[in-house]
Amino acid sequence: MAKSILTITLNPSVDKSSSVQHIVPEKKLRCEQPIYQPGGGGINVSRALKRLGLASTALFTSGGKTGSLLEGLLKLEDIAVDPIRVNGETRENFIVVDRSTNQQYRFGFPGEHVESNELEGIMASIAELKYIPDFVVISGSMPAGVPPEFLRSLIHMYKTKGSKIIVDTSGDSLHVALEEGVFLIKPNAGELAALVGKEELGHSDLDMAAQQLISEGKATLIVVSLGAQGAILYSETERIQLPSPLVKVRSTVGAGDSMVAGMVSVLAGEGDLEQVLQMGIACGSATTMAEGTGLFAKKDVDRLFSEIGKR
Repeated sequence: MAKSILTITLNPSVDKSSSVQHIVPEKKLRCEQPIYQPGGGGINVSRALKRLGLASTALFTSGGKTGSLLEGLLKLEDIAVDPIRVNGETRENFIVVDRSTNQQYRFGFPGEHVESNELEGIMASIAELKYIPDFVVISGSMPAGVPPEFLRSLIHMYKTKGSKIIVDTSGDSLHVALEEGVFLIKPNAGELAALVGKEELGHSDLDMAAQQLISEGKATLIVVSLGAQGAILYSETERIQLPSPLVKVRSTVGAGDSMVAGMVSVLAGEGDLEQVLQMGIACGSATTMAEGTGLFAKKDVDRLFSEIGKR
């Protein structure tokens, strides 16, 4: 029986990308026709899962004309959506590539402030959902007005229903999520250091820090992203490290979300932990090969997955 997956994005966006021949100050720049794509952590996870052949429901806040545009873009990709209305306008991000250097400039705008009464409405709307997902992926930044404790309440609600919680966020929100305890997190080395109260961690310290969090019941699985050096997956009894394949990087937008989607796809299929990491790295690396804000092509994921498995 197929596992059900819910992604939650509290600070979604519409990502507008374009390119220009030269970026120089004090000059009007003639950009190419913009491309609009859905954005935000959990939303990108749902989009990536779709490309891997898995269905999910994307739950997100939606406001104003940009929110309507976001909903329409997701429906064009045949993503099941469950938008929660808010008063503020859904944010936009802007990405531009300088074609003369192939350098990418990313401009991220904050989400509008969420009022306390809206928070109550968001939680009530989520609590009223009839389905109980097997996996809940909470990913992305938190908009202004959303305290870390809101995330704790959200995690607690789904844990009591029996869902496995995967959290991909940062800062105070990630700290609070771990205090509640989750199934999987994907920090980088710097974020892992902060979680155990250190400024930085040496290679030998990564193992100790991850196992500390697992032994304290804060996470069942921890995947430490090491960028071009690959990633390490930790469980209570296993440590698995795999390298990243050598690819031509065009954009890093959505790579982390794609990695999460790859791991969830194997977890939902009850694959082993090495395959979980292998697919995560393959999806993340394949997305860096895409232009602008595009996600991976499935054929690239299949090829990279095979390459990583041969190492």
